[in-house]
Amino acid sequence: MAASTAAKPQARPLAGIKNNAAILIVLGLLILLPFVIALVDGQSIGGMLASKEGYSKFYQGLLIEIFILAIYAISYDLLFGVTGMLSFGHAMFFAVGAYVTGIALKTLHWSLLPTLGLVLVAGVVQALLFSIVLPRVKGITFALVTLGMASVFHIVIVSHELNPLTGGDVGLQGIPKPAFLNPSVQRLTFYFVALLLTFLVYLVFRRFVNSPTGRVCTAIRENEDRAKMLGYNTFYFKLAALIVSGITAALAGSLQALYQPIVSPNAAGMSFTVAALLMILIGGVGTLSGALVGAAAYRLLDFFLNKAFGESSSFLLGVIYVALVLFVPYGIVGTWQMRRNEIRTGWRRLVGRMKG
Repeated sequence: MAASTAAKPQARPLAGIKNNAAILIVLGLLILLPFVIALVDGQSIGGMLASKEGYSKFYQGLLIEIFILAIYAISYDLLFGVTGMLSFGHAMFFAVGAYVTGIALKTLHWSLLPTLGLVLVAGVVQALLFSIVLPRVKGITFALVTLGMASVFHIVIVSHELNPLTGGDVGLQGIPKPAFLNPSVQRLTFYFVALLLTFLVYLVFRRFVNSPTGRVCTAIRENEDRAKMLGYNTFYFKLAALIVSGITAALAGSLQALYQPIVSPNAAGMSFTVAALLMILIGGVGTLSGALVGAAAYRLLDFFLNKAFGESSSFLLGVIYVALVLFVPYGIVGTWQMRRNEIRTGWRRLVGRMKG
């Protein structure tokens, strides 16, 4: 008995590593990637660490954009994919995080930590604002109400009265960056911070979805009336999902303000909410990891098609997105999860025939 009980604590870390093997492998590859690109490009490691120009610095920037989009997309996946709340105003969370960060750093001259605290409060306040209509509307009506709220916010930030704070139509420019996170001179540091935040957000969201609260959120998505019949007050569970999602989207917006030279009012438009919806459709609705895959596919397709075809890339992107929806209706990760047993069986048969 003593030997068996002693083995259990040792087995738990091994089981945890095995269950997270894929994400740990991806994390390890992404940690090594900047160094590999620098070596292939013929750049010294010292030059890369000093943020000298080269392919490594460029692709670090591209991956930082993917990490920001991934955090934003996974926040929308929790709201829509897991809880079933279709929102057309989710970009408002992202934009508020970006504008609050920019105004706090530029106008209020705050340091980074108080600024992030203010972003956290802003995310919660927005969630509470959206929650006012939760007991009264749901489905497409909730989507239209959130669209109305986001539209009002977009009008406010481009208004002439707030031009000194928000920059109006031009956007908020000249945001001072913290020295240790300045992407121009500390690109690799910013890369690792963004990578770590993406990894932590994914783990927190997966824990949330697998918790009792997350399971009730999934039940709400499947049949809210039945969840109510079982005795759950669905309002509080939807509010919890809304708060977690809002804080995360605001964090993504804060990273965007720290990385980009300008906070554009386009980040508050409906098109940016549609971008989040598109990313989770590509990756797989409700899968969480699909949001990360979808963000990478969305940004990389946009970059490489623009590079290869210029103005024609928009048409090609549209064709690819339609093809993905038609032929991979459950998304990349969703389709893999549904058919992985069939794929594994097929591989075993193929290997068996080759050996025979």
